[in-house]
Amino acid sequence: MLEIAEYESERRIKGALVLSALLAAMSLLFVGLFPSIATSGADLDAYMESLPPAMRAAFGATGAFSIATIEGFLAVELYQFFWLLMLGIYAAYVAGGLVAGDVERDRMDVLLAAPVSRRRVVVEKFLSLVPVVVALNLVVGVAVYATVVAIGESIPVADLAMVHLLSVPYLLACGAIGLLLSVAFDESDPAKRGGLGAIFGLFLLDTVSQSADVGWLGAVSPTRYYDPTAVLVGREYDLAGAAILLVGIVALVALSAAWFGRKDI
Repeated sequence: MLEIAEYESERRIKGALVLSALLAAMSLLFVGLFPSIATSGADLDAYMESLPPAMRAAFGATGAFSIATIEGFLAVELYQFFWLLMLGIYAAYVAGGLVAGDVERDRMDVLLAAPVSRRRVVVEKFLSLVPVVVALNLVVGVAVYATVVAIGESIPVADLAMVHLLSVPYLLACGAIGLLLSVAFDESDPAKRGGLGAIFGLFLLDTVSQSADVGWLGAVSPTRYYDPTAVLVGREYDLAGAAILLVGIVALVALSAAWFGRKDI
């Protein structure tokens, strides 16, 4: 059971741990800068207020909280933009090569020669992303908390844990978009670039639509259903949003599996 998922996970876990270490180091740098920024006397809130509405929305700086606090600083500088956008792009980019990469290199024919259905191949390849996403959240979450404590600040453990727990369905939803593109294309590069562009475009759609009072347009974006800023500064846990993301993941994976089951390769 799940031999394909196990094999694919083992192929990716080393790279995931290296990426986790790099992200943890970057988090240490961000958090380590906070004391000097907080005591510099600069009016960061006034600076954020001076930005155009779309940019404030992109950083999650709604003006309802101060970024001079550790929670606001982490939300704006680390989670709202970097974690939400860059890591979402990474998940979609990796997923873009799950199926198309094997088709391009003629490895899929060898795999399908075994007594395994095409649908199972697609589902298990997607499941191989789960350990990668969990490892990223565990390593970076622990690194952020340890650094916050080391600089003499404090942050509710439950809130930080929920930021990372709720990011799991979000990142897997980005991966599911990449998986669908991986089935649509027979070469991995177009699928990976398509996943990158799709997540960036959906992020912009959600951001711009909110600032332009047509927020309903952004409902198709996974970023609508995961808000790390609301968790860190407002202690608001969007469990309904996580449920919507899980439903979307199931729908996208099922569509990908059905499409690949009928596809001529």
